[in-house]
Amino acid sequence: MHSLSPSPFTFHDDVLPGSGPNHIPVKPPRKVLDAPALQDDFYLNLVDWSSHNVLAVALGNCVYLWNACSSKVTNYVTWGLTTAFVPLAGLSVIWDASQCKMIRTMEGHRLRVGALAWSSSLLSSGGRDKNIYQRDIRAQGDFVSKLSGHKSEVCGLKWSYDNRELASGGNDNRLLVWNQHSTQPVLKYCEHTAAVKAIAWSPHVHGLLASGGGTADRCIRFWNTTTNSHLSCHRHWKSGKNCRIGN
Repeated sequence: MHSLSPSPFTFHDDVLPGSGPNHIPVKPPRKVLDAPALQDDFYLNLVDWSSHNVLAVALGNCVYLWNACSSKVTNYVTWGLTTAFVPLAGLSVIWDASQCKMIRTMEGHRLRVGALAWSSSLLSSGGRDKNIYQRDIRAQGDFVSKLSGHKSEVCGLKWSYDNRELASGGNDNRLLVWNQHSTQPVLKYCEHTAAVKAIAWSPHVHGLLASGGGTADRCIRFWNTTTNSHLSCHRHWKSGKNCRIGN
């Protein structure tokens, strides 16, 4: 359902539960946001939610900010993706979201950037050029280090909650782990059989990392980066299989 209002990013409260033979019974969503022009590209990260309860969505060449507390919608009429985003191939731009003001632009990547991750004042960016750039927004230079390890586009980035480890996923089906000072991965996991985009660290257990593979993989794997061990693998629900690799 697309809105015809001046802002295409609108929400609805009157949502009915889904149905069908494969429907999993769940509570209906609290809100449904219209998102026309949302690019259908698996490798891009076009949605993000800030700690201030603001949802950012990139639609076409604009980024829309929706305040979950007030339902207010704000849009940048230029390029877009959250507070830091990529308007042109290889160029990253940082905005002050509260003032809708551009702060700075940073170069480095030769091709599009599809993944970003913050660690305090450090911004990590991953691109189709297979590289990850570490950018300290306090420094004058565009980046402080370049991480090389993937053999294809970087499509997932996530810092651990203690900001000590960065996990990256790529279209090469690899999950790599870096520390704060490494320019080469300290851990490499190659068990996935499709692109690794979904990555999450446990906020409760140090070193517990989860990763999800793409359509050809359909598997969520759990890792202990402290002991460098593969903990378990949970297959797609349709397969009806679960596998435990070891502890």
